[in-house]
Amino acid sequence: MSALINVLPADVNINLAEPTSFERNTVSLDAMPRGILARVVAVAGSGAVARRLMEMGILPGAPVRVVRQAPLGDPIQICIRSYHLALRRVEAQTITVVASEG
Repeated sequence: MSALINVLPADVNINLAEPTSFERNTVSLDAMPRGILARVVAVAGSGAVARRLMEMGILPGAPVRVVRQAPLGDPIQICIRSYHLALRRVEAQTITVVASEG
């Protein structure tokens, strides 16, 4: 990080403690309201579950929306790349999304 600050002009002021507007608008997929179109920002974690989610097409930039939730909240049905997928809430919490304009 210090290498980046060293190459910036002296008149540029960056506040690293304050999150950017992009970071403020991100939310995990399990907290996304039903029917809102979003884009995947990241899939957290490592291991077989994260790898399997990415193999199923949940990649950064992919359009996704929550279709519905089970009565007790688990599982969640999502639509990604025009196919439907059911995810456990724990898996949906590892997926970070940002609302899309359309």
